Amino acid sequence: MLSAARVFGLILFALPALSAYGQTNEKLLAARFAGPCCQERLAAYGRTDEKLLVIAGEGVRATELSAADLAKLPHRTVRAKDHDGEEATFEGIELYDLLKSVGVPFGTRLRGDKLSLFLLVEAADGYKVVFALPEIDKAFTDRVILLADRRNGKHLSAAEGNLRLVVPDEKRHARWVRQVVRLSIRRSPS
Repeated sequence: MLSAARVFGLILFALPALSAYGQTNEKLLAARFAGPCCQERLAAYGRTDEKLLVIAGEGVRATELSAADLAKLPHRTVRAKDHDGEEATFEGIELYDLLKSVGVPFGTRLRGDKLSLFLLVEAADGYKVVFALPEIDKAFTDRVILLADRRNGKHLSAAEGNLRLVVPDEKRHARWVRQVVRLSIRRSPS
């Protein structure tokens, strides 16, 4: 049985592209996702079993998430200025919640040698960025980092991919990764 986090991650990456090929199975989607929010998120997608996001690394449960997995996770909305300076509303999963669900040591568990762990975010085009875990942990900060799947009520554009990071409080958008496909927990070399 797939966890909600696993289902959620796989959904976001491949579904918009597949819907263009007419592979949507509305009866299957309606049977699996009875809640209105899940049905709405899945309506534009085709195959829900395609892997969208892989989460792996030190001390976490390796997880592959589909569009269906991602749709089941709690979503949040944030307003932020995009790369072009235009105000936009982004909807998605808070990165903290997603990582916590696979066993990332947050809260009182994030201390000592675990403070040398970091998150490596990888995009489909090979672009990579790093976040120290305290930058994400609610015990250290009130910052919100969103793994977004919607902008202004619509699915992300093809250029943005199925998933993108949104970091509203950063002045530069260098870590607003488009086309996110992998999240890895790594340890800084000693």
